[in-house]
Amino acid sequence: MDIPAMRASFAKAAAAGDEAPLYFYSHLFLSHPETRKLFPVSMAHQRDRLFNALGDVVHYVDDLDTLVPILQALGRDHRKFGTVAEHYPAVGASLLATLQHFDDAWTADLAQDWTAAYQLVAQVMIEAAEAASEQPPWWDADVVEHDRRTFDVAVVKIKPRNPFGYQPGQSISLETELRPKLWRYYSPANAPRPDGTMELHVKARDGGPVSSALVRQLVVGDVLRLGPPLGHLGLDRDSDRDLLLVAGGMGLAPLKALIDQVVRFGPKRRVDLFIGARIEDQLYDRADLDRLTTENPWLTVTYAVSDDKESSLEHGDIGDVVDRHGPWRSRDVYIAGPAPMVEDTEARLLASGLPQERIRAEVFAPSRQGPNVEGDVTE
Repeated sequence: MDIPAMRASFAKAAAAGDEAPLYFYSHLFLSHPETRKLFPVSMAHQRDRLFNALGDVVHYVDDLDTLVPILQALGRDHRKFGTVAEHYPAVGASLLATLQHFDDAWTADLAQDWTAAYQLVAQVMIEAAEAASEQPPWWDADVVEHDRRTFDVAVVKIKPRNPFGYQPGQSISLETELRPKLWRYYSPANAPRPDGTMELHVKARDGGPVSSALVRQLVVGDVLRLGPPLGHLGLDRDSDRDLLLVAGGMGLAPLKALIDQVVRFGPKRRVDLFIGARIEDQLYDRADLDRLTTENPWLTVTYAVSDDKESSLEHGDIGDVVDRHGPWRSRDVYIAGPAPMVEDTEARLLASGLPQERIRAEVFAPSRQGPNVEGDVTE
């Protein structure tokens, strides 16, 4: 395959903005009307998702060790939509039609390369879905607590009705009948518990139909659907080094799950958690984090605010605050939060001499589809 030519072809479609996904879905629904039922009634929050996922596939197309696990996870995950093997050729035909439509230099060789690439992608995804056929496509989970912490943040405790396995640091997709067929990803804020309950941290986003519903409309007794877990911001199993955890916004959730993992399963080690917010009132989980520090002397939590002159907490961007408390060259580091915060913190740590291989990061961004696959963590 001529991978540079394929990437250039995809870049042309991506440069068309909303026109490319609009063309794709129009072609798909007109040529295969039966696929329309797989998607939400409103496509306003759906149109760019295909090209976000395709962008990752194109990026990793020459790195099969990275790409294949991503595709396998997507194949298992897409069972929750009702996707079956027969749907893949329809999607492939519409994809090629879209790429050709936006590429004025389209050739037969390019069409052949894209066809071969898509067939391999589909094969991996279909085989992964078939291998997971003994598992349910989704799990029903009851809402057992709904704690509105601030105007726009809620901590939701859920309990799956059947055993649901995941690792601390992973994310799970969920759907609510309040917003049918709109799946969004959230990271449990705890390690697996004997009673199976999970805590989700949810912030209502402007224009976010799912997050707003989960914060403002969800009540105890409601039922959520959970998809299989994806991604892994998990602890290095071969390391017992002390930990530096840096959270911004809702990036706290997976890092809190890592702390819970150390509490429950060890090995015990020094853990320093830094949490950044714009103003002090946005630090929605302080009471429980303070409890954790009281119960676990190996844990230290440092709060910082970037735009709150009245606060007695440390001031500055969280990356700067972390830098001031360093050096951290002996630590394993985990960072989660908005992209600018993650990039700034990682750059500062690298400049201080921390090896790249000991930093793991995950960006939590609006409209997050899936960890390291589709751009999430939350809506």
